[in-house]
Amino acid sequence: MSDDQRDQTPAEPAAQAAVPAGPQPEPIRFFGTTWVEHDGGYALRRVGLAIGSLATAISSALMLRFAYEGLEIGNVGPFLSISVVVLFAIASSIAFTKTWASFSRRPAPSSDEAALKGLKTIGFIGSLIAYFLRCLGEAPGEKLRRAEYERAQAEYARRRSTRTGNPAARRPKRKK
Repeated sequence: MSDDQRDQTPAEPAAQAAVPAGPQPEPIRFFGTTWVEHDGGYALRRVGLAIGSLATAISSALMLRFAYEGLEIGNVGPFLSISVVVLFAIASSIAFTKTWASFSRRPAPSSDEAALKGLKTIGFIGSLIAYFLRCLGEAPGEKLRRAEYERAQAEYARRRSTRTGNPAARRPKRKK
């Protein structure tokens, strides 16, 4: 074949990836879509994340203890020392509550989640503990996403089953 003939031959169509029809599951951080069928190392990931979040919470609590001891060495007074402990306790409980609730429902568009971001950062130990506890039972947010995914699949199946064929191939209705 000459160079002129090769240049004029149409290029082979690119192999297109098969895209499954219907709704696709939403990936979860650290789990991807393995939560759908509990495959691809799902159980190992859950155990690893549970251990990791617990270890991080424990090491963070130790760091906060060292910071508290620094306040004691600095002799700042009992009021400030107690205030710091109470602040971290309240912030951790609020962060735990908000993180735990975020696993079971989506925040409203006009919610105050952005305003609580700083408080959740201060109470990061509460968030880590909530993540640890949720990893013991399921992937964090799995129940919410599974309900949404199954609802979307049922809706898709309902819509697909009502179709009777190609509407363009139908005969036009007769006028009387």
